Amino acid sequence: MPSPARNTTISPRPAKAGRAGVASARTAPAPTLQSLKPKTLKAPKLKSGAVVERPKAAAQALVDSAHGRGALSNASGRFEPILREVVDDGWDSLADLPALKTHVTHETARVIITRNESPDISFDRSINPYRGCEHGCVYCFARPSHAFMGLSPGLDFETRLFVKDGAAALLERELSSPRYQPRTIAIGTNTDPYQPIEKEHRVMRQVLEVLARANHPVGIVTKSALVLRDIDILAPMAAKGLAKVALSVTSLDGKLSRLMEPRAAQPERRLETIRALSEAGIPTSVMVAPIIPSINDHEIEAILTRAHAAGAREAGYVMLRLPLEVEDIFSEWLLAHFPDRYRHVMSLVRGVRDGKAYDSSWGKRMTGTGPYAWVTGRRFEIAAAKAGLNLQRTRLRTDLFVSPRRGAQQLSLF
Repeated sequence: MPSPARNTTISPRPAKAGRAGVASARTAPAPTLQSLKPKTLKAPKLKSGAVVERPKAAAQALVDSAHGRGALSNASGRFEPILREVVDDGWDSLADLPALKTHVTHETARVIITRNESPDISFDRSINPYRGCEHGCVYCFARPSHAFMGLSPGLDFETRLFVKDGAAALLERELSSPRYQPRTIAIGTNTDPYQPIEKEHRVMRQVLEVLARANHPVGIVTKSALVLRDIDILAPMAAKGLAKVALSVTSLDGKLSRLMEPRAAQPERRLETIRALSEAGIPTSVMVAPIIPSINDHEIEAILTRAHAAGAREAGYVMLRLPLEVEDIFSEWLLAHFPDRYRHVMSLVRGVRDGKAYDSSWGKRMTGTGPYAWVTGRRFEIAAAKAGLNLQRTRLRTDLFVSPRRGAQQLSLF
C-alpha cells in the first residue's frame, strides 16, 4: 500500500454499497462556481463519502510537489483496509514536500502474453512490458490495475513502476508451444511500452527481436518518439506485413498536452514520429484517444488533418473512460486546472455513460451512447473521410510465422 506521507489522515475504509466488490456511485453534486471561494478550493466527494476541502495554498503545494506528474494525490487503492490522503495541517508544511522520484521494481512474470475475449476490440492477445506508466496521463484507464499491487492508482501508478525481467525469454517459450496459433499481438494497449524507463531497460526492444525472428505480427500503440529507435526492427517486419504502429495524439496544444500527459512526447514530436515511421515504410495510424468533452473535442478535425499530412493512413478514437479510482483522480485534476469547466465537462461525461461516470458494457465503453457521443462519432467519421483516412485497413500476416523452437531445430541441422 502507498506509504503514509507527512500530514496524512488515516481512517478505516467505509463499507461498500451496491454489488459485491463494486464501490458505491458518487452521490455528491458537482461543485459550482459559487463553491470556489477566494480562500478555499473544494473538491468533489470521494467514493468514501468524505469531502476534502483544502486552502488554495495547500492545493497549489500539492500541485507543485507533483510537478511533472499527472495525478495530484495518492489515495489508497480500493482493496486497502484503510484510506490515506495528504491534508494540510495549517502550518504550510505541504510546501516542504520533496519532488516525487520514480522507483523501479524488477519482477518475474509467469506468463507474458495476456489473453482477452472482449468482442469490442480487434485483438485477443497483448503484451505489457511494464506495470505502471511514467507518462502520467491523468485520464489513463489502466490506473486501477495498480491497486492489485497494493499501491495507489494515483501518483504511485506513475512513480512506482515494475519491469518484467526475462520477458523476451518468456515470450520465446510461449511462442514455441506446439499449441500456439499466431495472431496479431497488441503492445501498448494498457501501459506505454516506450515510456521513459524503456531507454534503460529495453524490454520492448528485446520483445520485438523475438517477434521479428519468429515472423510474428505485432501492432503497437504509443505516445513516445522512442519508437523511432526500433525502426531497424520494425521496418523489415513491416516490409513482410508484420508490423504497424499507432501514435496517440490527444491535442495539438502543447500546454494542454503537458497538463494531461506530463511525461509523454509533445504533439509536434508525435507528428514528426508519424512522419518518420511512414517514410520508413511502416503502416502508421493516429489515435485521438481519449476525447474529453469540452477539453480537447474541438481538435478532432485538426488532429486528423495534421496526422494525415504527416503520413498516417488510418485513425481511431476512444471516448474518455473513468473506471473505478480514475473518476476521482480525473475529477481532482479537472477541478485544479479547469474549475470553470468542471460542471459542464462532467455533465457531458455522464451524458455519454447513461448518467454514470463510466459504463464498462461491451459495445459502449469505447464510444459511449447518447446525443453527444453520436455527434462526436459522426464528426470523427466525416473528418477522417475528408482527410483521406481509413480508405483501407492494414491487415497483418500470420502465415509467415516460424515457431522459435522449430527455427532452433532447423539451425541445428547445419
